[in-house]
Amino acid sequence: MSINSRLGGDDEHLVDYLKQKQTENPSFFYATGEQSNGNIFWVDPTFRTNYNYFGDTVRLDTSYKAHHHMPPLVSITGLNHHGQPILFGCGLLHYESDSAYTWLLQNWLHAMSGNHPVSITTEPDHRIQMAVAQVLPQTRHRFCRWSIFRETHEKLAQTHPTFHEEFTKCVHETETVDEFESCWQALVERYILLDNEWLQSIYNVRHQWVPVYMKDTFFGELYPTEEPSVFFDASTSMQSLVKQYESAVRSWHEMELKADYETANNAMPLVKTPSPMEKQVAGVYTRRAFLKFQEELVETLANRATKVEDRGTVTTYRVDKFGDGERGHIVRFNGFELKAMCSCRMFEYSGIICRHALSVFRAKNVLTLPCEYILKRWSRDANVANNNNNNNNFQEEEEEESNLCLRLRKEAMRFVEEGAKSIHIYNVAKDALQVATNKVAASKKRKTPEGEKEKKIRELRSELENTNERCGVYRANLLAVLRDMEEHKLKLSVKVQNARLSLKET
Repeated sequence: MSINSRLGGDDEHLVDYLKQKQTENPSFFYATGEQSNGNIFWVDPTFRTNYNYFGDTVRLDTSYKAHHHMPPLVSITGLNHHGQPILFGCGLLHYESDSAYTWLLQNWLHAMSGNHPVSITTEPDHRIQMAVAQVLPQTRHRFCRWSIFRETHEKLAQTHPTFHEEFTKCVHETETVDEFESCWQALVERYILLDNEWLQSIYNVRHQWVPVYMKDTFFGELYPTEEPSVFFDASTSMQSLVKQYESAVRSWHEMELKADYETANNAMPLVKTPSPMEKQVAGVYTRRAFLKFQEELVETLANRATKVEDRGTVTTYRVDKFGDGERGHIVRFNGFELKAMCSCRMFEYSGIICRHALSVFRAKNVLTLPCEYILKRWSRDANVANNNNNNNNFQEEEEEESNLCLRLRKEAMRFVEEGAKSIHIYNVAKDALQVATNKVAASKKRKTPEGEKEKKIRELRSELENTNERCGVYRANLLAVLRDMEEHKLKLSVKVQNARLSLKET
């Protein structure tokens, strides 16, 4: 059965749209085919560029399962330097299975040149868990705790209306494994839920969703108690999927441009301390990342660092809040390298240095933040290519095309801001845009030899992919024949051995 015979009318419209996108830009990637069982997946070139900058942590969003009227739209997203969601890939999964999720992740990883993320967050689904383990074995897999919160609330709200609030506090406010374990035990005992199957099942996989067990891995959450935004909302329908997809991409991109513009052109956030470190970071980070850093820096005024051990270049401090001596954190400070490692692991988890390490820096008179604690992914220039980076795994041509697109959009955003200041400037800007539109259209109509070369390259690439698929089938068939031969050989060997034993007995 061909793929087209398995696709509905809406799906065929989507595939036609994807083919057109690939015709316009050969770097556009999409996958269907016999192995997909009617599922569809695609990656825009800008997704690849975004992944190059922000591909440290990703989220596989299958929230359509909670909204039965939505199409089975799966998105792979990340977080940009403003903490906003950005898109890395999209797919339609009409047939959910272990192999469907494996197929989707394999195609996505192929589109991203095989670069594994540090971490991935998904729904607590066994099929997804199997696919992640197979395709991304080096990536830390986390279950979405917000999904677990929702399902827990649905199961227990009627019988235990006050449980949910205490449950979320137990998860979010405990800071050590022992503290969480003690809190959990007291919670289920108080509500007489020791034998509750659902609670037991999520407790058994606590290492994959409770924050205290995952602090050593980067997930990029500036505010862990805030539920993350989804890229596509629940109003998405199959009939208008393409329009809503383009609208969502455009809307989120405009939000990113607006945040870029506000960070670059508006006055810096109000500095709240006389610390040179605060001014230093204010000029480097995006507004949202800086506000999180500032929050931590201001909290150092209410924290004290007490030396508890001194071993050569490494000094150990206990940092606690004034009036709360029972809850403290251990910071190991290397004075030679200016490194501070805190037991809260906030820097490892979010990429923003914590108040405890900053308290030690303040005690040791470290006036500026060491560069290793300023991650580029939270900086204003996080999505600007580094020309000196020779280890870039993405194709230079693709990178250049996407960078040109980003630069044009930023310029257009500035143009819009200026054009909205008065009706006269608006009319001038509108006329200039019309002239530019006509020139771009005329340029696109002119066919060049380069266009013919690109067409030939696409044809050869398609032929190569088809050949690889056929080779894969032949290889699988050959392996099956070899396995049959080995099994047959083993059976013959057993028969010969039995025959020899029979002869000896006679």
